[in-house]
Amino acid sequence: MVHQKQASDLELESTGHVPRSSELIYGLHDRPPLTETIFVAIQHVLASFVGIVTPPLIICTNLGLPPTDTSYLISMSLFASGVCTFIQCKTFGPIGSGLLSLQGTSFAFLGSILGVGLTAIQGGRSPQQALALIFGVCFFGAFVNVILSRFLHLLSKVVTPIVTGTLVMLIGLSLIQTGIISMAGGRAAIANKTFANTQNLLLGGSVFLIVILLTLSKNQMIRMSAIAVGLAVGYVAAILMGMVNFSTLSQLPLITMPQPFRYGMSFDFAALIPFLILFPLTAIESVGDLTATSSVSGEPIRGGLYFRRIKAGVLADGLNSSLAAMLNTFPITTFSQNTGVIQMTGVGSRYVGFFISGILALLGLLPLVGGLFQAIPQPVLGGATTVMFGSIAVAGIKILSEEPLDRRSTIIIAVSLAAGLGAAFVPELFAGKPDLIKNVFASATSTGGLTAILLSWLLPQSSPSPNEIPVEQEIVDAA
Repeated sequence: MVHQKQASDLELESTGHVPRSSELIYGLHDRPPLTETIFVAIQHVLASFVGIVTPPLIICTNLGLPPTDTSYLISMSLFASGVCTFIQCKTFGPIGSGLLSLQGTSFAFLGSILGVGLTAIQGGRSPQQALALIFGVCFFGAFVNVILSRFLHLLSKVVTPIVTGTLVMLIGLSLIQTGIISMAGGRAAIANKTFANTQNLLLGGSVFLIVILLTLSKNQMIRMSAIAVGLAVGYVAAILMGMVNFSTLSQLPLITMPQPFRYGMSFDFAALIPFLILFPLTAIESVGDLTATSSVSGEPIRGGLYFRRIKAGVLADGLNSSLAAMLNTFPITTFSQNTGVIQMTGVGSRYVGFFISGILALLGLLPLVGGLFQAIPQPVLGGATTVMFGSIAVAGIKILSEEPLDRRSTIIIAVSLAAGLGAAFVPELFAGKPDLIKNVFASATSTGGLTAILLSWLLPQSSPSPNEIPVEQEIVDAA
């Protein structure tokens, strides 16, 4: 056993390959039988489906878009995810990692998109015109990742783990407010005076508890499907309670075709600034997701081939997000859910990705799918997503916990959280200010992220005390 471990370590050190696990049935370039391929592809779709459709649903609800527009945007999120997954798995020249890596709508941009959209509406634009602005800044902002993909080795010097962890924590903390508002009935309930009534709180709280209980399960499949099951149970309960309106489904066509630039595109540099902060963050997340996928697929996690795949994957992320904006949906990024599915099924074949992309694109062409999700009552959606938003904040805490928190790091985190959450909790601070200021400080992520990056750049590095042993030296001594 010791000799086998030594051989495995030597192989990893010399080639960068993770020795294929005995649990891996099909590797990256294997072609599983058709029946098994379709079965595994459906599992990937089920694991990621809710994550893909939830961001557009939350955005449309908060911007006050009509049901037909909401259904269309949900459909385009599915269609774009399918097309972008194909690009990432297939590879086209230097574009695409070639791994079984699923692409979907990113939660990271949710706060900033809502901030820019609501600011535009408050400034007199219609919800559709606000979408045009959102798609415009997302289209151009995505080219940040296109550029960064060529210089990934320099990115870590600008966006440190302290900055990343703080940003991720801010994303989760700022979205909790959106989840709680939905759980109590949403903004429509505020208007019709039913906000936080017993019916809404009972339904939202029940879904909230179901998701928590399923997440605590020891069964990996149950844990992965906790949000989907919570939504399904809540949906059925809402139907029985008479809270679901299916009248809009009859207005939807049987098939919808993509209409690039359906809402047009506009641009505002001030609105772009939050996205210039967030796109590098998603690039770092994609590196981690692609590395994990490569590892569980028995592929290299270091060396030339690995770095080419990582750069090609981040390049695909950037171009896919621009493509998504053209297709009238929101930024696309690499999903981490599929890594768990690969581990669970033992199938890491990228050919499965072609079937995943086909299923997602097909679902996107069926407006009924988007219509059914658009009809989900706000308390059900809030009950399911609030746990998810809290988990995002915890992910940020985990990143920070792995770093030495000296006084400099503590100041960066504390000031960034204060600035970000302050902007989110007291938006009246910027009432009557120029649009430039409103857009830059429209969300907790943009305000706190910009603060974290500036402090990380401006504050001098802490020098170790004479008695302090550097971490690197501790590792050497331990070895």
